[in-house]
Amino acid sequence: MVFKNLAYQSADELVYGLSKKPVILKNGLSIGGGNVIPEINFTLPTMSITQDTMPQVLEQYRGLMEDICKRAVDLYVPEFVAEIEVLPPMTFNPQWGIEVTKVVRDIMYHYENKYGIKGAVRITPVDIREDRATTHMWSGQNWDNIMTLFEGAAKAGAELLAIESIGGKEVHDDATMFADMRQAVFALGVLGCKDMKKLWRAIDDIARKTGAVTAGDTACGFANTAMVLADRKFVTKSYAAVIRVMTAVRSLVAYEEGARGPHKDCGYEGVYVKAITGTPISMEGKTAACAHLSPVGNIAAAMADLWSNEAIQNIKLLGGMAPTVSFEQLVYDCRLMNEATKRGDATRLLMRDLLVDSDSYYDPQAYVLRPDVVMDLSKEILSVDGHFNRVKKAAEVTIQTLKDAHKAGKVLIEERELSILDTLGEQVAGIINDEAAFIEEMKDECDPVKFDPKKYDL
Repeated sequence: MVFKNLAYQSADELVYGLSKKPVILKNGLSIGGGNVIPEINFTLPTMSITQDTMPQVLEQYRGLMEDICKRAVDLYVPEFVAEIEVLPPMTFNPQWGIEVTKVVRDIMYHYENKYGIKGAVRITPVDIREDRATTHMWSGQNWDNIMTLFEGAAKAGAELLAIESIGGKEVHDDATMFADMRQAVFALGVLGCKDMKKLWRAIDDIARKTGAVTAGDTACGFANTAMVLADRKFVTKSYAAVIRVMTAVRSLVAYEEGARGPHKDCGYEGVYVKAITGTPISMEGKTAACAHLSPVGNIAAAMADLWSNEAIQNIKLLGGMAPTVSFEQLVYDCRLMNEATKRGDATRLLMRDLLVDSDSYYDPQAYVLRPDVVMDLSKEILSVDGHFNRVKKAAEVTIQTLKDAHKAGKVLIEERELSILDTLGEQVAGIINDEAAFIEEMKDECDPVKFDPKKYDL
């Protein structure tokens, strides 16, 4: 599928809890059907993961999931999603990840049968193809391990299949360090999209075979890396904002290849995916501060269908185990938004706009998540054809939009960043329109130690 038009006619339709194409699972759980649903994400405390320690690993997951489900009963939670971001050892050894999935899902089945709490598991293998041993992106042991984990986890009960893929990241890391838009366009518009097509066709095949749902991919390794570096003053906020919008084209490829949603939480570009495809999205904001800081704590919730905490280690806090504490925070956030929904469209829109306006002025990374801005930029992105052209267009229009918004007093951009926006715009304008010729240029420009064109069949 090639998306040519937006799924929504007006920015007022882009609201939390409601999507044009809700995902309805076999147990009746409806994501994007009206309410915002908590999505709890958790990980292990610092510990070794080996064959010998797997009993302790499984006990960690068993304990934290029991604790979360008990709290769901106490708080009268009707439904929630649990995401398992599989750690590297459990992806290199997919059977370990499958065992974890089964432990988590069996506990949720028990609470669903006993208390009626509808649940779902999202499985997210780590993309282990980033290592130097990977000689090709779409074959070899690492590729096979990821696919084995997807299929085994789906058979063990995981309803939603997701990943944070890294195709093109070896080039994009350099692009971010040097604010090089040529490399960014190449990484996202060529390498990333090329990888996404292959990857999501394979994941879609597994979903069709197992009855699971292809949920989506996030540009965490690209845009979130830039966001974290901007927070630490290593790159500018404006650069990170431009990259965020550019990554939407790459993340959209999963849906072109059959993904149905919900898009994954750490991909803030999901708002663009929702506007274009109508699929539900998971988002994270202030309740994800346990994992990383961000300038989008409130606005991230404005269009969320699932509300997530990113990831939290299973450690003891004063209130209880950290995943359970984080789950409670998500539950209360969702209750508030859903209560506004019960009071009618006007109240829901008011709540959404408060979430938006409380953040959007203070950082360009927040500004590009505004529903009205998302609609405008999405239209521009879809006005051209081809991933390469769309990534270039995303960069061009985002740069201009930020400059115009700053001039109009709508967003705070530091003076030193304005000249950098001009430089970024000049770099994008200098990229030739011939994609094939551009690829040949970039094959010579990229660091040969880090980038091997043969891994992408170039």
